[in-house]
Amino acid sequence: MTVDPRALSLPGIQDPPKTPRRRRMTFAERLYLPLLAGMWVTLRHMLQNLFGLRKRVTIQYPEERRQYSHRYRGHHILTTRPDGSVRCVACFLCATACPAECIHIEAGEQPDVNIEKYPVVYEIDMLRCVFCGYCVDACPEEAIIMSNNYDMAYYSRDQSIVGKADLMKPYTIDPERLGYRPSYPEEDVKRAEMRRQALDLVTAAKARSGATNH
Repeated sequence: MTVDPRALSLPGIQDPPKTPRRRRMTFAERLYLPLLAGMWVTLRHMLQNLFGLRKRVTIQYPEERRQYSHRYRGHHILTTRPDGSVRCVACFLCATACPAECIHIEAGEQPDVNIEKYPVVYEIDMLRCVFCGYCVDACPEEAIIMSNNYDMAYYSRDQSIVGKADLMKPYTIDPERLGYRPSYPEEDVKRAEMRRQALDLVTAAKARSGATNH
């Protein structure tokens, strides 16, 4: 194959060397001195974090915990009625809506004719759960909600399958640790106050416009 000499004269086009040339290492490169620059960057960051010379990005978990949103989708909670019984009526809507198919329910007959059914078995496979919140949205009884509890570590596959007894543990029913759920009473108070302030502004504006017209 021949190369047109005129092509070699174009800008940016050079004749490549016929034989490879071995690059000679400098004296500093032979002593691996350029590595010290990278090691100094690592050492500098370590000392700054160690002596608190700059704001830390990480936290000392579990002694320190981050404040997550009250809409955080964490560990599931099965809510109960005032008598302590589970609110779930085993309608299977949560299991049907679950895209990961991680909810297993076995229904039983409830002695109370007004309730009809209750879950004899209610299990969630936490390793398969994608924490999408669809089960919360699908539930007509508000029987399942989510908390902002993210402490979920398991030593075996069996531990990741959480049963009804664990989902009803009292320690998760903490107003400060509630997460994604159908209603937010604390937000209703804020919305009512915002609506009242908006109405006050409208009333004041109408009063000013009426005074100006007169």
